[in-house]
Amino acid sequence: MKTITTEQLRKRKEGGEKVILVNTLPEDKFQANKIEGSINIPQDSPDFAKRVEQKLGDKSKEVVLYCASKQCDSSTQGAKKLDQAGFTNVFDFEAGAEGWKKTPATANR
Repeated sequence: MKTITTEQLRKRKEGGEKVILVNTLPEDKFQANKIEGSINIPQDSPDFAKRVEQKLGDKSKEVVLYCASKQCDSSTQGAKKLDQAGFTNVFDFEAGAEGWKKTPATANR
C-alpha cells in the first residue's frame, strides 16, 4: 500500500487526471465527508474488494481510498483488504476529507 498527500492528489485532480477516489466510510457518513468526484464503498461491507474491482474493472488500475481524517483508519483498513485481495495500485489518502478541506486548491495560488 502506498500513500498520497493532499498536495499530490490535488495536483492530479486539477491536472485533469482521472482519479478513482473511494470513500470507505459507512454510507450514512459519506455526504459529510465527500470529496467531489468520489464514490462510496464502505470498507466494512463483506463484498468491499469485489465492489471496488467491479468499479475499476481491473485489479491493476489505480485507486485512492480515503475516510474522514488522519485519525480515522477506515481507508487504511480498506487498503489492506485490497492489497490482500491482489490489487496492485492502491493509495491511502491518509489526510482524508478533513485534510482535503484544509488544504486550498492550487489553481488560485
